[in-house]
Amino acid sequence: MNNPTQPTVKEVKPINFLFHRAEVKMSDLINQVDMTKELIKETVRLDLHPTGPIHWHYIGFTGDDSKSFTLEVCLPVASIPKDYDGKFHFKRTENFKCLSLIHEGGWNEMPKSYGRLMQFAEQNKLTPMGINRELYINVDFADLEANFTEIQMGIK
Repeated sequence: MNNPTQPTVKEVKPINFLFHRAEVKMSDLINQVDMTKELIKETVRLDLHPTGPIHWHYIGFTGDDSKSFTLEVCLPVASIPKDYDGKFHFKRTENFKCLSLIHEGGWNEMPKSYGRLMQFAEQNKLTPMGINRELYINVDFADLEANFTEIQMGIK
């Protein structure tokens, strides 16, 4: 069995998402945390079935904290309503080839996990595609060491 805290290559099958998109900088991320509650409220209002943990998709983040990038706060759902007219968006993703690892603990330590992913990509001649996903399997605001996050770094 693979060690989930070590980088592995995998392909994630397509997923339906209800999501919110924003142009942000790293310093703005704290302002997006409550979006999770709003997405959950919308799934209840629409009588949709959530199918997994909240994801944050980082699109075009270069590692430069001063530059803007696209953030999508996403909730996996079983189906996409045909005639949705609300404040959020729906999408079904394509297959997503990525490097994956589990990050246990505080988010302030995540740069180390990303560093391990980048090192693995370089050693294995894999090219990052500028899209990363963080799947928040367990979020504990009282004890950050209890956080359990899967990081998926998209590769070409």
